[in-house]
Amino acid sequence: MSDQNPYEKLGVSEDASFDEIQDARNRLLAQDGGDGRTRELIETAYDAILMDRLKMRQEGKIKVPERIRFPEMRIPSPQQESPAPREQSPAWIQQILDQPSLPEILLPGAWYLGLSAIGLFIPPNNEQILQLTLLLGLGVSVYFLNRKENKLGRSVLLSLGGLIIGLIIGGLATTWLLQQIQLTSVSPNQFSAVVTFILLWLICSFLR
Repeated sequence: MSDQNPYEKLGVSEDASFDEIQDARNRLLAQDGGDGRTRELIETAYDAILMDRLKMRQEGKIKVPERIRFPEMRIPSPQQESPAPREQSPAWIQQILDQPSLPEILLPGAWYLGLSAIGLFIPPNNEQILQLTLLLGLGVSVYFLNRKENKLGRSVLLSLGGLIIGLIIGGLATTWLLQQIQLTSVSPNQFSAVVTFILLWLICSFLR
């Protein structure tokens, strides 16, 4: 049997299909009676045929089904560690937070930067202009929020909430912070307005 070519060892012709080759191999393995030497010869012949078919495929002479496994592919490759899944934020956070583009961040930022400059540089006793800038800041927030989701009512509520919270936070922090940085030219109301503008900018830029 050792003088035969691989096809003769399996009892198939050289133009046999892959199914015929595999059937012949399986039939001979079932008949080997547990003889290790015979099984080795059968497997060697089968591998030699597969290598011959692989060479023919690489030369473009035949098309090999994708399900055929060649001998060099039989050695299992070491399992690659799958990358650890990235932690995702909770669904409720994803529903309220937005991923704005750069213009969607910079455009409202430019508005609130201008309003903050107006609020800081007006005379401290001119409360009417300061109130006007706050109203304008509220309108800017409503506009940009409504432009995202086209939900005017929700945009108004979020903006009003941001205005109220900003004024509260600003009022609580004003006395302590102004004493620390010693800005005597800035009134508590002016500082509260700047804090409010920052909060409104965050709301209209990063909330849905």
